Amino acid sequence: MADELVHREVAGGIATITLDSPHNRNALSAQLRRELLEALRNSIADEAVRVILLTHTGTVFCAGMDLKESRSESAENQGINEVPGLLERIWNSPKPVVAKLGGPARAGGIGLVAACDIAVAAEGATFAFSEVRIGVVPAVISVTVLPRLHARQAHELFLTGETFDARRAEAIGLLNAAVPEAELDSAVERYLDMLARGGPNAMAATKEMLRRPRPDDLDGNFADMLRLSAEHFAGDEGQEGMRAFAEKRSPNWVPERN
Repeated sequence: MADELVHREVAGGIATITLDSPHNRNALSAQLRRELLEALRNSIADEAVRVILLTHTGTVFCAGMDLKESRSESAENQGINEVPGLLERIWNSPKPVVAKLGGPARAGGIGLVAACDIAVAAEGATFAFSEVRIGVVPAVISVTVLPRLHARQAHELFLTGETFDARRAEAIGLLNAAVPEAELDSAVERYLDMLARGGPNAMAATKEMLRRPRPDDLDGNFADMLRLSAEHFAGDEGQEGMRAFAEKRSPNWVPERN
């Protein structure tokens, strides 16, 4: 549809979800939030999809909440109330989600980046937790951002609202890689190719394992992890993977990619 703000395309096992609202710097308007959540749900439910790529048109990845919609609204009617569901859908997706940034992210846009499993940006991209400078708190996005950032850096950047570049974003754990703009496509493609080779059940279980808090009980943790490992070794997917390895071929879940 010509008036949609989020596009979804599936090819070669990759669901590409594109934010396409450059007139307001891909801000999280009500329409964009609604369409993005639907695209994520459809991609997660689609058996042909192995990896989800979140990208954008225009010069800005995402400017955060649409402030025009937030003005004069009560706390109950603020669009931010819908953001936890959006971030949770990305964070808890059983399929890996990759963010590709050709330009800046601000506030809630950084929350999206942090919720993704892998994030790659062009070196020219910039970032800022700008909430405090307009008198609001980066509360909701902190749920996905704080697990990524070094604590000292989080205090500085959340409290000052200072703009920082992609190289610093990489150094503090927000990005996996900051690359020259000319290399952005190839860097993202490298991650997509590697992720698409993983068994879908194994990937989902590994993501769930990574989200778990580390228990204090070492023996209990080993017991849980042993059960998880043995189930997947003995499962259909694990058995197919081992056969494929022995036969020097790709497992049957690896999609055909151009």
